[in-house]
Amino acid sequence: MTDMNPDDSASFSRPDECRVTSLHLNLDVDFVSRTLCGFVDLAVKRMKDGVHNLILDAQMITIQKILDVDYGQELKFTLGENSAIFGSKLEVQLPVSASKCSHKIRVHYETSPQCPALQWLRPEQTLGKRHPYLFSQSQAIHARSLFPCQDTPGNKVSYTAKITAPKDITILMSAIRSEPEPHPSDGGKLVYQFEQKFPVCTYLIAIVGGDLVSSIIGPRSKVWTEREMIEEAAYEFSETEKTLQIAESLMGPYIWGQYDVLVLPPIFPFGGMENPCLTYVTPTLIAGDKSLVDILAHEICHSWTGNLVTNKNWEHFWLNEGHTEFIERKVTGRLHNSKTLPQFMAAGKAVELKEIIEEVLKNGPYTRMIPDLKGVDPNDAFCIVPYEKGFTLLFYLETLLGGPEVFEKFLRAYVENFKQQSIDSNQWKDFLYSYFHDKTEVLDSVEWEKWFYGQGMPPVMPKYDDSFAVPCKLLCQRWSTSADNDLDQFDPSDLTSMAPLQVVECLGLLVEDPPLSLIKIQKMNELYKLNVTKNSEFKFRWLRLCIKAQWKESIPRVLDFINEQGRMRLVRTLYRDLCGWEDARPTAIDNFKKQRGEMHHILETMLSSDLKLG
Repeated sequence: MTDMNPDDSASFSRPDECRVTSLHLNLDVDFVSRTLCGFVDLAVKRMKDGVHNLILDAQMITIQKILDVDYGQELKFTLGENSAIFGSKLEVQLPVSASKCSHKIRVHYETSPQCPALQWLRPEQTLGKRHPYLFSQSQAIHARSLFPCQDTPGNKVSYTAKITAPKDITILMSAIRSEPEPHPSDGGKLVYQFEQKFPVCTYLIAIVGGDLVSSIIGPRSKVWTEREMIEEAAYEFSETEKTLQIAESLMGPYIWGQYDVLVLPPIFPFGGMENPCLTYVTPTLIAGDKSLVDILAHEICHSWTGNLVTNKNWEHFWLNEGHTEFIERKVTGRLHNSKTLPQFMAAGKAVELKEIIEEVLKNGPYTRMIPDLKGVDPNDAFCIVPYEKGFTLLFYLETLLGGPEVFEKFLRAYVENFKQQSIDSNQWKDFLYSYFHDKTEVLDSVEWEKWFYGQGMPPVMPKYDDSFAVPCKLLCQRWSTSADNDLDQFDPSDLTSMAPLQVVECLGLLVEDPPLSLIKIQKMNELYKLNVTKNSEFKFRWLRLCIKAQWKESIPRVLDFINEQGRMRLVRTLYRDLCGWEDARPTAIDNFKKQRGEMHHILETMLSSDLKLG
């Protein structure tokens, strides 16, 4: 498409010409029609002389009228041809004024029941089964279906909101929340108000409504979820404040005020989402022993890398995720008082990266750290690559430039220099050279072109400290090499003596090895009780082993697991594994067809593509 933003091929908007600086949402939540209805006020600033139109992104939105707030006059607008991926170009004709460069316009609109940003759940899809549920997920380019906006990470806005909802529904947003007030004329509704004073990208504007309760887990944190899960959630995330403090010691003060955690229903397709003031997490993190909550460290670290400093467009997504992965592992190491744990985690992910790059992406264009996304839905390219290639580059640079003590100071300076801005990889690289001005020869030795644009695995793979992995490798080797009639050597303590991350690593290593015999798989289940584990990461790898061994009795358990939760990484991988087993493929496809209506639309779209079902 020729009229896209020259700095972001996934957006029509032109903040370089006329920029939205802040916005106010005034919306009514209607669970019957599955719509949000009301208006959005946009504060607009002309950035260039001679510009008379404001260009926005919009998708599946019914626009009733657009007004100039200051003068009350109705403004002319045009809504361009609809693109299935990018929506439409909304062009608003601003009042002609020789002296005025700032305006406030009001767009009266209504979302569609099929709004890609919103997931509406029936009461029976919730734990309590009493009330419906709503949550938004706007990353990467779905905010434009929530409200007309400049839907590019290259622009940031502060925002306020006034949301009206049924009184049995609690509303949350990615902002500081005021106590709800009674509706002035409808006793069956409450009015909620929110303020986010720090500029954020539109993909970070989030709204949730449901039968929610909270529990205080720290001086600036609550955990929110349905009452049936609140005690488990409060226990699981009780170390949130400790994690925040460690992240602050590395990266500087946490500026966002509140740091709340929302445990969403199982349909949520990701491990977490770093909305300011309100991190989303999947209930698959609740294992009962805090063994999976390290992902919260990742979302916390996004408070600096991602939310405070942001990729300018989605081709530079590694700036968000590579830095966050890198800092997360430092935080996790300090949280567990272990210097080897971060490298152990990196080594495990390197194995996963190799599998995805070589077996799934076939060393193709999406294996580049900076992919070409022109004409592409950024969600189609989201995968492990920007996370782990980005991490690997930063780890490599840290070893070249003087080690953690030196490089951690750079990370903090980087955030301080670019805070509240959106940047690209060249700006990051220029700052790197500027900061390490006395080490330009070292930096010149880095093969930047291969790192940024090379396909396949990173040009340099570090030698990680694998001392934490030694018992995992030994146990894996024993299972792989033992004869089927020599399995009495194994014992339940093989796994119970390990830390949870080591169990994950051990099972992951077995997945990478040739398939185990059915006798071994059955013996493993007898000893380790993996069919009944509550740990989703254990179960995920265990089910992969069962599929590789072609244990037909495991198919119903695989289907139960992929139907009871919608975490994309787990579900897509297990569907791929099932479809690689000829006997299981028809069952997998039939299951998808039956379940697709209950899935989050992002997962449903991805699986439809994976399974080539259209």
